[in-house]
Amino acid sequence: MHSSFMPPRQVKIGDAAAFAGSTPRAIRHYHEIGLLPEPERGGDDRRRYGYEDMIRLLWIRKMADAGIALDDIRDAFTTGTASIGADSGEDIAGILERLEETLAEQEAELRRQRTAVQRMRTEGSRMGLLSDFVTDRFKGLPEGSLRQADLDTLLVTERIFGPLGAAVQATRFIVLATHPTLREESDRIDDAEEALDDSVAVDDPRVAHVAAERHAFESALHAAVEESGLDKDEDALFDAWDTLHPPAADDSEDEADLGVGRREAGSMSAFEAIGKMPYDFSPARLRCMELALELCIAQDAPATWNTAVDGAVDGAVGDHPDGEMPECGDRSASPAGEAGPVRGSTRSS
Repeated sequence: MHSSFMPPRQVKIGDAAAFAGSTPRAIRHYHEIGLLPEPERGGDDRRRYGYEDMIRLLWIRKMADAGIALDDIRDAFTTGTASIGADSGEDIAGILERLEETLAEQEAELRRQRTAVQRMRTEGSRMGLLSDFVTDRFKGLPEGSLRQADLDTLLVTERIFGPLGAAVQATRFIVLATHPTLREESDRIDDAEEALDDSVAVDDPRVAHVAAERHAFESALHAAVEESGLDKDEDALFDAWDTLHPPAADDSEDEADLGVGRREAGSMSAFEAIGKMPYDFSPARLRCMELALELCIAQDAPATWNTAVDGAVDGAVGDHPDGEMPECGDRSASPAGEAGPVRGSTRSS
């Protein structure tokens, strides 16, 4: 007795897609790129797929699910090496080798992403997205003592100077977080600097007055850094970084001083970054920053200012007696010079 069910000799694209776990759109794309040959068409001019078409489609889906690129799958079929169960030859071996390398890179990236998510959960804020080389410096601080603006500044500095530069800059925010009087004075001077908008002339007496206040504040901040012993912590930071990231054998001494290798892999130079990070500073505010730097240079004052303001004032590095760029304080991240983090950058030499 014959069964009443008889399998079809050919199926339409919808049934083919459903059986293979694909979609009609994907199958049409396979046809377009030459991965799946065009099948016969019926009287209605619609594609009809037979047994051999389905076998090839199933192998395509299996190989694609394994992560093999469609172009590589097509090349494998073209050279007759697509059958995984057969003697595949060098072509498919090379494809699989490249795939394994790609998957290893993806696994490393997934581990990095998972670590970032775990650190965000632990930190309870976006601070977990900064390098642990930076956030480790804030362990033990009272909850809520860091502001979002502090993290914003560290984010920019880490992008320009890498984790080491941001870790050094963290000294500033540790002091502000633990000295309410200094934090209050910092806010007052920040507000005064922001008030130097486009309506204020560069030779307005307020510009020089605010610059003098900024310089006095930075001197007080430096004293707090020394009193707390954070300057010694910075020496340990450089030593720890050098241990974790020894300079390449072909790096010159100048390159080591400029922090080469301390930025993110593949990132632009600090000098390039200056021209790509916008800051809405008025001429009066820029002049205020310049005057504050001149006071610092003239008195050989300690530089505890933001790592990332330095490039805003032309010639500041060349004029400084040590060839280092003093750091200018501002609650927003600011343009950065190429100098990068330098040992002793938050204290006098």
